Amino acid sequence: MKTVTVDKTTIGEGMPKIIVPMVGQTKEELLMEAELIHTLDCDLVEWRIDFFEHVLDPQAVARLSYNLKAILEKPLLITFRTKKEGGVCVLSDNDYFNLYKVIISEGDLDLLDVELFMPSEKVAKTIELAHQNGIKVIMCNHDFDKTPEKNEIMTRLRSMQNSGADICKIAVMPQNSDDVLTLLEATQEMYNNYAEVPLITMSMGALGMISRVSGQVFGSAATFGAASKASAPGQVPVAELRKMINTLQV
Repeated sequence: MKTVTVDKTTIGEGMPKIIVPMVGQTKEELLMEAELIHTLDCDLVEWRIDFFEHVLDPQAVARLSYNLKAILEKPLLITFRTKKEGGVCVLSDNDYFNLYKVIISEGDLDLLDVELFMPSEKVAKTIELAHQNGIKVIMCNHDFDKTPEKNEIMTRLRSMQNSGADICKIAVMPQNSDDVLTLLEATQEMYNNYAEVPLITMSMGALGMISRVSGQVFGSAATFGAASKASAPGQVPVAELRKMINTLQV
């Protein structure tokens, strides 16, 4: 399996990497959030730009990315999470891809989040443009209602991989403990038999929290931890998450 190196961080080898989301709404909030995250023991930072009040101004997003990167001194992942997959801002497909085009061309970032269930031609062009600019792509899918069957989870991950993603990510919502096991089994089988790139998988909420700390056991290369405010249900505070991962080290 290939690894992905951004700055000095290699995803897909060693311990699972900890990603911390930034969810500030204003420039001032984001700068303060970046100052806090700079002091935390995490590996990468995700800027959830769908929370940003000026997200409809792509140039404003691109400009602010330079300020945030300078403060964070960590690899930066930029994500616009669509409303249908748990985001907070409605955006048309055309505006989504135009936003990403500007960010790729004019911003300062290491990774870009692209959703699986978007128009395939535009996804392909976005991935190609990102790669031309030295930006890695995390392709993802989120199901906040349920946990698909094991084979469906693997089908989605393989589809991401076949689309040219550098990292494949899926997050699902469990209704019971069997659902958590389904996600973990799908991760392990994908990792052992099909994965050519790093995987990030998680079962959300309190019920699925075990999946966020056991990546090194089943094959998930990174996990998300909360700094001040979580961006998804079940995220563990960063300091506690690091301790848990170290305790479960195999």
